[in-house]
Amino acid sequence: MQQRADRTDLTTHQVPVLIVGGSLVGLSTSLFLGRLGVRHTMVERHTGTSIHPRGRGNNVRTMELFRTAGVEQGIREAAATLADNHGILQTPTLVGDAGEWLFKEIDAGGGLARFSPSSWCLCSQNDLEPVLLDHAERLGGDLRYGTEMLSFDSDPTGVTTVVKSRETGEHTTIRSDYLVAADGPRSPVREQLGIGQSGPGDLFSNVSITFRSRRLADVVGDRRFIVCYLTDPEADGALLPVDNRENWVFHAPWHPEHGETLEEFTDERCAEHIRRAVGVADLDVEITGRAPWHAAQRVARSYRAGRVLLAGDSAHEMSPTGAFGSNTGIQDAHNLAWKLAAVLGGWAGQGLLDTYDAERRPVAEATSARAAARSVEHSHPGFAPQPGAGGGGGGPQRGILNVALGYRYPQGAVVGTDPTAPVVPERLDLSGEPGSRAPHMAVRHRGEQISTLDLYERSFVLLSDADDPSGWHRAAVRLSEETSIPLTSYRMGAGPDAELTPEGDTDWSAAHGTTPAGAVLVRPDGFVAWRSSEPVQDAESTLRHVLTTLLSLG
Repeated sequence: MQQRADRTDLTTHQVPVLIVGGSLVGLSTSLFLGRLGVRHTMVERHTGTSIHPRGRGNNVRTMELFRTAGVEQGIREAAATLADNHGILQTPTLVGDAGEWLFKEIDAGGGLARFSPSSWCLCSQNDLEPVLLDHAERLGGDLRYGTEMLSFDSDPTGVTTVVKSRETGEHTTIRSDYLVAADGPRSPVREQLGIGQSGPGDLFSNVSITFRSRRLADVVGDRRFIVCYLTDPEADGALLPVDNRENWVFHAPWHPEHGETLEEFTDERCAEHIRRAVGVADLDVEITGRAPWHAAQRVARSYRAGRVLLAGDSAHEMSPTGAFGSNTGIQDAHNLAWKLAAVLGGWAGQGLLDTYDAERRPVAEATSARAAARSVEHSHPGFAPQPGAGGGGGGPQRGILNVALGYRYPQGAVVGTDPTAPVVPERLDLSGEPGSRAPHMAVRHRGEQISTLDLYERSFVLLSDADDPSGWHRAAVRLSEETSIPLTSYRMGAGPDAELTPEGDTDWSAAHGTTPAGAVLVRPDGFVAWRSSEPVQDAESTLRHVLTTLLSLG
């Protein structure tokens, strides 16, 4: 610290939250904090957003979060080029009719609409990040690209971080209440904290090759895949469209563990590999770039060390098959944002931040295992799993929606859960059980049709019946007036007192696993915090006790 104190060019900046890392997870953290009015600064050593077409699969839960944050439409516009790409194809070559669709439609039959107002979206990282950046800046985010973290020191009252502008060389000291480390799989923050990792470790390596080919679109024809796994043993790889016309990405296996170097991937070798994999010996291939990447399965042993919290790849690494890693990281950011807002706003105790680890780490452990199993199912190029490893049976689509949407928090900021229950249930069950994502219902609110999921962002929400036989609504209104806890109450039904009217003949209480005499409390992140199916003697005392427990205010 003495050396930094002696510098004459140091300036000091104070902010409640400092985000280190400005990729998908860092930008999402900024977006979600901005939506909640939390002042923050983000630093990223690169000079701008990603330029590589990667990390393209945004699952339904992630799109729900972006919907609530007001960016879903902008993302879908940025993703319009690949809007009709849905399936995953596995084939020896693209010539002829050989091969099989692991699945041809993400949402065959449109059944997902029963569970969500959103759907999957294929938007590459280089298209998604600028949308997040624009919205985060509009919300007042202080986003500093070309700025590198040099050091940080954490103490019981905050974190002191020194950063450097890579353009001017100026050093700035940033004093923050909390630091969110979204600084990638080789996280300097995690390493300095000495937080270890669990899991098998490295899985495989690939080289991502970007190339142009005008004739490839004719070979592909009308097969609008998300990814095509080409399985020629001498030239296997994964082909991904960028624009379905002439720009493509090919993931080729790379074996540095056998001494293979990146320099061996010359333009000539890459082009020939692609031609053989596709099955067209004279295919026009112009290599435009290459970048190595490594797949691993690791989860940090702790997501929190005092005032420092890990998110995204700094907290977990997983096989890219299924895009689980980026989605899990974005969902980390969403879980953490409301908890930071609550603690900084004075309506929650420090213990609430401990629930971030209790909730999100088990999700990463379960999801990373599923991602590795999916790589086996898809025969991902370069991945040779240990004997006995597999997809868990049941076919290549088994349990995907359970992982993407149905994961649960058996322990954390929840009341009334079974702490021994699995994080990912055997079947998708979104029926209002505490610890699960609240059910989606189409309702009328002030003359407008919305989803109940649209209500969950800035406050706790209590749902009760329009007849309110137990006085839940009155109790919630009084608590909202008497405490600093943001709590909104909605009465459900068709009566004149109802704020929300379900569309059709849907029974809101049955859909939420309760009765008309009961109530459901939903957290700002859309997860059910607690529910009661019966009337109680004193609704206000009951709610007060539940909220005090959830928010570590006792």
